[in-house]
Amino acid sequence: MLLPFIAENLAPIMFAALVLFLLLGYPAAFSLAAVGLVFFVIGVELAPYSGGAINLSWPLLGTMPERIYGVMTNDTLLAIPFFAYMGLILERSGMAEDLLETVGQLFGSVRGGLAFAVIFVGALLAATTGVVAASVISMGLISLPIMMRYGYDRRFSAGTIAASGTLAQIFPPSLVLIVLADQLGRSVGDMYTGALIPALILTGLYAVFAFAIAFIWKTAAPGLPPEAIRYRQPDGSRGYLSLVVLTSICSVSALLIMLQSHYRGADFVVLTMTLGVCFAVVIAGINWLLRLVRGPQFLSPLAEQVVFVMVPPLLLIFLVLGTIFIGVATPTEGGAMGAVGAMLLALGKRYSEGNRARFNFEIMRSAAQSTTKLSAFVMFILIGARIFSLTFYGVNGHLWVEHLLTSLPGGEVGFLIFVNILVFFLAFFLDFFELAFIIVPLLAPAAEALGIDLIWFGVILAVNMQTSFMHPPFGFALFYLRSVAPRAPYVDKVTGQTMPPVTTAQIYWGALPYLCIQLFVVALLIAFLGLVRHDPPPTAHRPAVTAPGGAAPAFKSEGFHLPPYPPAIPGAPPPDTTGPGAPTLDMSVPPDLVKPSEVKP
Repeated sequence: MLLPFIAENLAPIMFAALVLFLLLGYPAAFSLAAVGLVFFVIGVELAPYSGGAINLSWPLLGTMPERIYGVMTNDTLLAIPFFAYMGLILERSGMAEDLLETVGQLFGSVRGGLAFAVIFVGALLAATTGVVAASVISMGLISLPIMMRYGYDRRFSAGTIAASGTLAQIFPPSLVLIVLADQLGRSVGDMYTGALIPALILTGLYAVFAFAIAFIWKTAAPGLPPEAIRYRQPDGSRGYLSLVVLTSICSVSALLIMLQSHYRGADFVVLTMTLGVCFAVVIAGINWLLRLVRGPQFLSPLAEQVVFVMVPPLLLIFLVLGTIFIGVATPTEGGAMGAVGAMLLALGKRYSEGNRARFNFEIMRSAAQSTTKLSAFVMFILIGARIFSLTFYGVNGHLWVEHLLTSLPGGEVGFLIFVNILVFFLAFFLDFFELAFIIVPLLAPAAEALGIDLIWFGVILAVNMQTSFMHPPFGFALFYLRSVAPRAPYVDKVTGQTMPPVTTAQIYWGALPYLCIQLFVVALLIAFLGLVRHDPPPTAHRPAVTAPGGAAPAFKSEGFHLPPYPPAIPGAPPPDTTGPGAPTLDMSVPPDLVKPSEVKP
């Protein structure tokens, strides 16, 4: 009795064994592969006792090399190293530092201005890098000392930097969106389009929270003192008016031009932004030439600096997202162009400033090394997941999970609530790659069976997986920030004052409000499907079924049509398809066509 019971319940036992190995701290890739191979052997031996529940045999193991080769030849996953390399080049060439410094000067005099700058730059870096580690480490190294220098609360500062860095998880070209699209069997471009509005909503809520803290708790986020403000005009003013006028002219002009085009949705937004940036560059270039010849200038130093510093990342956004959204390039090709574009921009910075530290062979080598490590990490997890899934599907584990999830009370909403709670708690000890490769393939069939749009489902999971970076005490963004935040008292290089360190508890407490905001956005997406916009996939054509004696169905497939009846004989009257004399399809063989030798006694 014991062996049949184990054989019939091998799927939940196998899943529990995987969870146990992961809780014990074994690497996910090796845990997946080991559990898959061990339970394959067990499944083959218990197959005779399973009553047909186990479909495993030794020849099936021979298909594993082909499954692994299929992983290696997946063009979609090739976009991951391209986007990772692009982000690392931007971070190591100092362009991220330029952004933070300039935007900090732009908002710095406003109460909470440095927090607004971190959130804005975090969104901009997310749309150009797609790598959480690069964003968090860059802003932690550059912004955290400045925020501490001017009296920002350490919990608020740490939480804002960590949360803004995790925007790279949901903003296209996010690496997790690529993986989710691959695992859900959907287009990466559709996943990018669907995630754009939720990403903007999340960024806006971060800014609203920062504004509320600055307004209610005045000492937590003060404005910069006058001596810390640079880029002033000769009369001492900031020059905001020329920046506002420039932004308005370029935005309205680009919008009017784009309204005449056929583009709509995400591609409309990206192309309008790109056109506006081109107008701003032309105006700033004319102003720069006038300054060289000592002629009259119409832009303030602040406006000119903002334009020239914002151009490289915005051009990369168009090069990557614009070409994908308008259909010129696939995500893999867009990633390749982004990697090349990042190197060209860094090279241009090097020669325009005469600074070799902007771009050199060492920067390329270190970026390539980090990209290789990340790609190998992803590949090993995916290979382990392939081995695990071969066995798990062989013991009908996918049917067990599907029946378990589709029988939940509440239908579609109940399923989404349960799944998101499950992913939220699994994110305490699994990162987003592990969640995407282990959990998502098990959830997707159940979601599809309930009629849930998989792009909507993927975007919801992507926002939820952001919490894996913000969970105290296991959040990776918190680890990244902890690695660059001061652990001991230090002397500030500008003021000469001794500054207290940032404690781990302060980082954890600062992350909690932003974690709640992320969960609130998950609830919004569940409640409002329209926030995730994309072109739905075409519906599959199924043959119609009619009652006996009714009209014959016209069977239909993608691009292939079968006539309901054989072609009419020339000269013969058309057949009656509705009356009692309608022809029927008789599959029996007439007796006179059966040879005596074929009749069995």
